[in-house]
Order: sequence, then C-alpha cells, then structure tokens
Amino acid sequence: MRVDIRQAVGPAAAKAFDTGGLRENFLVENLFLPGEIRLTYTHLDRLIVGGAMPAAQALHLQPIKETGTPAFLDRREMTVVNVGEAGEVVADGRSFPLNHRDMLYLGKGVREVRFASAEQHRPAKFYLLSAPAHKEIPSRLIRIGDAKRIDLGARATSNERSIHQFVHPDVMESCQLVVGMTVLAEGSVWNTMPCHVHDRRSEAYLYFGLPQAARVFHFMGEPAETRHLVVANEQAILSPGWSIHSGAGTSNYSFIWAMAGDNIDYTDVDIVAMEDLR
Repeated sequence: MRVDIRQAVGPAAAKAFDTGGLRENFLVENLFLPGEIRLTYTHLDRLIVGGAMPAAQALHLQPIKETGTPAFLDRREMTVVNVGEAGEVVADGRSFPLNHRDMLYLGKGVREVRFASAEQHRPAKFYLLSAPAHKEIPSRLIRIGDAKRIDLGARATSNERSIHQFVHPDVMESCQLVVGMTVLAEGSVWNTMPCHVHDRRSEAYLYFGLPQAARVFHFMGEPAETRHLVVANEQAILSPGWSIHSGAGTSNYSFIWAMAGDNIDYTDVDIVAMEDLR
C-alpha cells in the first residue's frame, strides 16, 4: 500500500505554477494498479483519495501513519465506489457485493476492510474517498438505482447529464462526506458550467468512462485567473475551495464528485457568472 502526500496550495502560489506544477499538486494519476492500494492524503480538508484494484488476492486496508490512529477508520468515514467489474468489500466480517457504479459507505469505527474482485481477470476498481468523522454511522450499500437522480442540461448546450446523489442528506446521513456521480449523455461534454466555487468545502473529481484516446480539459483556478489540466480516464482532480471546477471532454464521460468541509449542503455554492470568467 502506497501513500502520497499533497500539501494545501493557496491561489497566490498556484498562479506561479507551470503545467508540471499544476499536475504535481492537483492531479492524481495511476489510481488503479493490479494488486495494489494507492492513496493520496491531501491537506485539503484532510481528504484521502485512493484506488484499490484486487487481482488474484484480496487487498486489506492497512493503518497509515498519516491518520495517527491504530485503524484506518478509527476517526474517519469512507465511501467506496466500484468503477470496474463486479467485486466485494468485506467490512468487519460483513460482505457487500458491489457492481459497476455501486457505492458503499463505511462509518467511523470499522476496524477491518478487505477488497476482492469477483473474477481475477475482470478486476473490480474501487475508488476510495475518506474524510475525518465525529460519530459512528452505520455502513450502507447504495446501488446506483437507489441514488437520487436529477436530470439537467440539454443537448443543445452540450451538457445533458444525470446527477446521481449517493452520500447526500436526501439519501443518507454522513459526517461530512457528500458524494455523487454525474453521467453525461452521448454528445454532451460540459460539466458544471456555469461554474462555481465553495470556499467552505474542498472537492475531488474522478473522471472515468472515457475512451483510451479521449481527454477531459478540467478548468481550475480563481474565476478571474483560470488554468486547465488535461485529464485521462480514471484520473482524479483535487479541487481547493477557492478554485472553480469544471470540464469539457473530447467525448462524453462520467465523473464522481466528493466534498468535505464545513457543511453537507449540496446547494451551498457561490455561482460565477460567465462574464466574470477570465
């Protein structure tokens, strides 16, 4: 199990980054490697973003020194999203089968977590999101059909999309994680435009469902000083509260969004007018 560290970066420092600096600080590559758990611990609201890709053997979530606790979830909650083939998560002896695009919430205090693929040659890919938690909430499996669905946008504006809210106040309780999935319709490429910021919460995006040669141009930065990152399939973006977060792809795609911070109000955003973008 490998853990990378990302420090918090302010807007003044980010203005001086070249492409390499932006990618080093805000892009998470190589999340899914066979037989490995890879984690990125970020000082943006202490979010942990990671991937587990079990192959021949199950993978066990081990304690890490970055949390300073005997077990990984002693003071944390976690959401697990399967973006691969069928798999299983076993939490304290309880089995949760996850199909493609299902989510599992694991509450504070879960001691042992194991990830397995249903078939070795068709591995599951478990996307992991964790944030500090203040109380124990029961673990819960939420299949994509159980999520709250909101259809937005239009084909004429290239942003026809379905938002699936999983870990969300309208669906289930959490401490601070809010997690969902946005699926763009064929022919649509824009997400989260007009864009917004929310200085009270950090966010992470995982782009997936992209063809191998396709890319998403993810826009970040302050509204009057925007930057962009070119993102491939199954790569994640770390988005600080001061930054916009929006993207346009060379094809349609899906992405998982996750927030942590001062509240769990999904609508608590500060909209940026199109004419204010630079």
